[in-house]
Amino acid sequence: MPEVIFNGPDGRLEGRYHHGKAPNAPIALLLHPQPQHGGTMNNKVVYSMYHAFVRRGFSVLRFNFRGVGRSQGKFDNGQGELSDAASALDWMQSYNPNALSCWVGGFSFGAWIGMQLLMRRPEIDGFVSVAPPANVYDFTFLAPCPSSGLIVHGTADELVPEPSVAKLATKLAGQRNITVQYRTLADANHSFVNKLEHLTQTLDEYLGGIPLERPLAAAAAG
Repeated sequence: MPEVIFNGPDGRLEGRYHHGKAPNAPIALLLHPQPQHGGTMNNKVVYSMYHAFVRRGFSVLRFNFRGVGRSQGKFDNGQGELSDAASALDWMQSYNPNALSCWVGGFSFGAWIGMQLLMRRPEIDGFVSVAPPANVYDFTFLAPCPSSGLIVHGTADELVPEPSVAKLATKLAGQRNITVQYRTLADANHSFVNKLEHLTQTLDEYLGGIPLERPLAAAAAG
């Protein structure tokens, strides 16, 4: 899990990167929760997501947004963080030009940033959003959502009421040419305390069932 430093739009960004064994391994970029509430790339949920993709054979990068850890810059209410994510994806693609597919994953604030990145980068084939803050941020930009993916939420989330996420998932699942799965974890709070094992199992089951080669293109062709 080597440390990497790459250039972002507002200075250097710090990350942890795993390079997949296959020469054309798919890539996944993972985004952490709200920096102003202590979110970092070492968050336990992000760490669990990271290793779920590693086990599936992906090349995986998680990194600290600007102003977090050793990443330069300061918090920018999402706009700058989206630019950071785009730079991180650029860095990954430079090292993996022949990747079979491209995925983005995020937890809470990171899920919001990840879904915005999804709309801006057509090469992203799929997503995993854990506890997307649908009651705090506007997700109407997903019109339509261009890629298939997974949304996971806890029924006991004290920060983001489950019905708000269920509404978002239902809206996305009704769109053509993509498949959005929604999974709830019983009694899980926003940070999945004592439920990380269940979250990991859910991620492993989902990733184990997806094709590694451009799932959106395959679904559209079908």
